[in-house]
Amino acid sequence: MTYTIVPPALPSLPIIGSDQRFPIRRVFCIGRNYAEHAREMGASVDKSAPMFFCKPADAVVSDGADVPYPSATTDLHHEVEMVVAIGNGGRDLTPEQATALVWGYGVGLDLTRRDLQALAKAKGHPWDVAKAFDHSAPVSALRPAAEVMLDAGSVLRLSVNGEQRQQTTLGEMVHGVPQIIAVLSTLFELKAGDLIFTGTPAGVAALQRGDRFLAELVGVAELGGRIV
Repeated sequence: MTYTIVPPALPSLPIIGSDQRFPIRRVFCIGRNYAEHAREMGASVDKSAPMFFCKPADAVVSDGADVPYPSATTDLHHEVEMVVAIGNGGRDLTPEQATALVWGYGVGLDLTRRDLQALAKAKGHPWDVAKAFDHSAPVSALRPAAEVMLDAGSVLRLSVNGEQRQQTTLGEMVHGVPQIIAVLSTLFELKAGDLIFTGTPAGVAALQRGDRFLAELVGVAELGGRIV
């Protein structure tokens, strides 16, 4: 097959302990999945109806590359999140069926142009320009699920310039991973290569050019990087 233009490169992530890479199809995100973060944003948590949004696959920043400070904002915020990589497809799944789709885990940042998000909220507009911009999804190398032991006490945290900004345990999530995947599968047909950002805890704050960050899903994955 030939194309009229050079096709774009397939986004991918490294795999811990392997020379292979994980190809990225879609990036799904869940909002307001930690109650304290929802409260700090002046929002409530709807336990019956998770809120989802998307980022483009080519927004993923991999391999610890520098993250450019985005245009059109003066208020770039960090949101550290556990990232789930999907290895099989499915739709209309039960939580029990959903668990089998998980290929691996990582940690990432849902970078947000907070000023543009606030403006969109005030006007009742979608959040796309606040969430789905270029380089808005730095993600660590992935660790296969077979090598991971996660529980309610597993720690997710972020430090910026050596100072802790965010920390929580996975037990604080409003919706757990099986529930997130199951609900998503009623809205989209999930397929291998999908990534799911699973929500951020309280403590979101601004990043500046020159800041260095370290995101950790402790014992599973780390993501270090710099805003330039």
